[in-house]
Amino acid sequence: MKTSDEIAFEDYRASWLEDVTKGGPSTVELGRRFALKLITQWMEDSIETDNFIYCDGSRDGGIDLALLDTGPEEAADETGVSGHTWYLVQSKYGSAFAGPQTLLIEGQKVIDTLDGKRERLNSLAEGLMERLSNFKRGAGPADKIVLVFATETPLSEDEKRALADLRSMGTTRLGPMFDIEALSIETIFARLQEIEAVGLTKRLRVSLDAQMVPSGPDLLVGSVGLPNLYAFLKRYRNETGDLDRIYEKNVRRFLGARGKVNKAMQSTLRDAPERFGLYNNGITIVVHDYSVGEGSVELAEPFIVNGCQTTRTIWDVFHTRLSSGGTGVNPETEAWKAKADQGVVVAKIVKVGNSGESLLQAITRYTNSQNAIREKDFLALTGDFKTWQGQLADQHDLYLEIQRGGWDSQKALQNTNPATKQFTEHANAADLIKVYGAGWMGEAGLAFGKNPPFLPDGSVFKRIVNGADVDGGAFGVTDLYAAYLLQKYTAQYGFGRGAPKQSRRQSRFLYFLVVLDLFKDVLSRAPHPTDHRSVATAMVKVLKNDSGRSALLDRAAEVIDSYFTQGNDDSLFNEPSYLNSFNADLNAFLKWEKLARSDAETPRLKQLLAVNKSVMGMSLAGNQTPRQTIMAAVNAA
Repeated sequence: MKTSDEIAFEDYRASWLEDVTKGGPSTVELGRRFALKLITQWMEDSIETDNFIYCDGSRDGGIDLALLDTGPEEAADETGVSGHTWYLVQSKYGSAFAGPQTLLIEGQKVIDTLDGKRERLNSLAEGLMERLSNFKRGAGPADKIVLVFATETPLSEDEKRALADLRSMGTTRLGPMFDIEALSIETIFARLQEIEAVGLTKRLRVSLDAQMVPSGPDLLVGSVGLPNLYAFLKRYRNETGDLDRIYEKNVRRFLGARGKVNKAMQSTLRDAPERFGLYNNGITIVVHDYSVGEGSVELAEPFIVNGCQTTRTIWDVFHTRLSSGGTGVNPETEAWKAKADQGVVVAKIVKVGNSGESLLQAITRYTNSQNAIREKDFLALTGDFKTWQGQLADQHDLYLEIQRGGWDSQKALQNTNPATKQFTEHANAADLIKVYGAGWMGEAGLAFGKNPPFLPDGSVFKRIVNGADVDGGAFGVTDLYAAYLLQKYTAQYGFGRGAPKQSRRQSRFLYFLVVLDLFKDVLSRAPHPTDHRSVATAMVKVLKNDSGRSALLDRAAEVIDSYFTQGNDDSLFNEPSYLNSFNADLNAFLKWEKLARSDAETPRLKQLLAVNKSVMGMSLAGNQTPRQTIMAAVNAA
């Protein structure tokens, strides 16, 4: 049977594009779907699609869509600093991309727009440019503007050279805060593989200039000059188009590679780079194989498993110092380069080969131990998520996508190998954690507004997985399945972006909270246990029962529709905090961390819930009450 790493790229691309081309969209919509799917999978869980700004169309200034990524807002290291990044995306799907000339012409259009050389823009692009102008005026050293080309296939060598020329033009005119990334479907595919997508026998090979000596058959130890490490990272990005890919095996990749960097490291690199090796613990690179030459090592499939923050900080500081453009000589920069030439990073290179997964996991775990990474931070690498993936497949025929793009890979596998297990339903693990957090944990506002709290090491995630003593046992497969069913049937009620009913466009996470609030009230009156594990088990039974599901979800939908109707006594628009604290800003109000927490924060919602809880105990024409219908489903065998 084929496994996911044996899928040909063309099969993966065909499966990946199914969602993009479904329904025969217009050319504009096709390009938008393509870029949206590609950028969200590349960014993984650091953004919400509602935060995109769409500019595509006439006089868009070369920008199809844009988003501001403020990075993770939760980090254990309070000495860190997190830069903000504007991503400006050009969608080049199908015939929209015609080689190097497309990159140069369309890229220069964006650079002209950012440099104020294009005055006739549509209203959306004008609004974006006003925000970007304010951003540039107040930008810090870690803030960036990145132009992203979204293409179907990787760039050719000619196209990579054109991209390098365009990057030089951009940094000359806009400064070191400007950069360019090239993404393709292969970028996502490669993240799911350990070998190159183009030709399964061809491995990515990148040279590193370093002084390394053997220490046993599979280990090299030594030092790497700071400029050489920066050159290695540049070569890696030029080959892959995706620098973040080098951190795929690092646990902190799952906490956001665009995260916080250490102020002390930045300070040392800027002021005393020659001393960097004295203060830094070094880096560990795992490879499939290596070949030692005179003063250099060729690395096959390198991954940095320890040193993500170190190497990203080196990258950022060197990029700022050396990519500012200009043809003259800057004495200050030259003096800094002379000191940087003396700086080194201690390095270990470990060969793990084809069957080194367990060794890789151990290396990742122990080389990161000094950073106080907790056990649950390793879920995406080694632990529970993979276990739950197998359990959901066996028990519920549900495919759990652990990493964005995994479902497209699974579809390609199913299409090319009919003998493999054929899933028709799937869910993303991070999405289910947010459903659970909004519903079971009551964090609807946080779920609507942010992702980091729901990722490993996030505050809500830790509450979810570490509360076994008070939640009725350890979080597990039943909880995920209950969250999946709630997500599935909520979609059938038309919640989410583009919903026909205005009341349901921004209220999906609040709906999860309302469903659980009503359900826990029904259970407590039965009486029935209301710890999280018991609620999840009961919720599965109710949602799989037509009558029980309708009795619960219909009532919750009524609560939302009533709450979002102006003129009702218990309307959202009469909430004191909405009027006084948020100045009638609905979006900000719905992202409020205290949303629906207590009577004090949202008294109108609490009153509306109380009324509907009473209604659920009333019988109509001698029929069962909604409470009785729901409990009948809970108690069914």
